[in-house]
Amino acid sequence: MITVHDLPTVNATLNATAAVLLMAGYILIRRRQITAHRRVMLTAFAVSVVFLICYLIYHAQVGSVHFRGTGAIRTVYFTILITHTILAACVPVLAIITLNRALKARFDKHRQIARWTFPIWLYVSVTGVVVYVMLYHLYA
Repeated sequence: MITVHDLPTVNATLNATAAVLLMAGYILIRRRQITAHRRVMLTAFAVSVVFLICYLIYHAQVGSVHFRGTGAIRTVYFTILITHTILAACVPVLAIITLNRALKARFDKHRQIARWTFPIWLYVSVTGVVVYVMLYHLYA
């Protein structure tokens, strides 16, 4: 059974999964495999929604967790965390708009915003895993 204390690991796994799916979606669309791209991107969106739910549950129960590193690694951690947090606030809006445009077959508009959404969403997914490792494993 998963407890609230397992959720950081679950969240890191969901972030890593989203990153892999995003890369797969990018490769598929570059290969013009539109149906497969659509499926993978919808799955990436669903995985990110599950992540957000788990993240909110965890932090509602536990609150914030403080980084215990000192020196230069602390600066690195907070630089990653700040950029991750700011961009993470943008991802739901960007992803919904991008998805909505694709589902409405407004592909010209979809492509325009996807060029922004993809790298931001990928960065947030990857740095989410980095933050997890630094917070829960670097000084555990």
